[in-house]
Amino acid sequence: MRIVAGKLKGTSLFVPKDKNTRPLKDMARESIFNLLIHSNKVLFKMDDSNILDIYAGTGSFGLECLSREAKSVYFVEKNKSAIEILEKNIEKLKVKNKIKILFNDIFNLIEESNVFAFKFDLIFCDPPFKDKNINKLIKLVFHKNLLNKNGILVLHRDKYTREKFPDYFKLIDERIYGKSKIIFGGF
Repeated sequence: MRIVAGKLKGTSLFVPKDKNTRPLKDMARESIFNLLIHSNKVLFKMDDSNILDIYAGTGSFGLECLSREAKSVYFVEKNKSAIEILEKNIEKLKVKNKIKILFNDIFNLIEESNVFAFKFDLIFCDPPFKDKNINKLIKLVFHKNLLNKNGILVLHRDKYTREKFPDYFKLIDERIYGKSKIIFGGF
């Protein structure tokens, strides 16, 4: 696994040895960024954006954002071994000053605190494929007003997952890459 583009392009990342964390594949990550940057459907500018990477795992998505000139990335992860690998990747890339790591369950974090100092331009959510709480998460992001007006919420799901989203979640695009379904939306 490596950084696909930007100032850190080609840098390899540490990955977990166990199967508890499912890192986003390079091809899927590159495709997400191609759509974010080049699609007429999505109006998103990476420069100086604030990113929230939920279920961050090893951090490949958020680190890719930093490589492409994002202003800051908040990583949320509750798996201790994934956090250890994320910290090794941050150290390797020397980007610690643009990062905040939150070691917590995302639902507890959002419901119980005001830890986020600002709204985000992009929220990437990559829960385990078996996780059934995606609508609960969308509802919390919406009601806690975590996404900027023109912000993008990107969901990584199993391609066979069928979910009915709340009416206020506006689907922008949906793509299939291998086993993955990538959903782009906003409010």
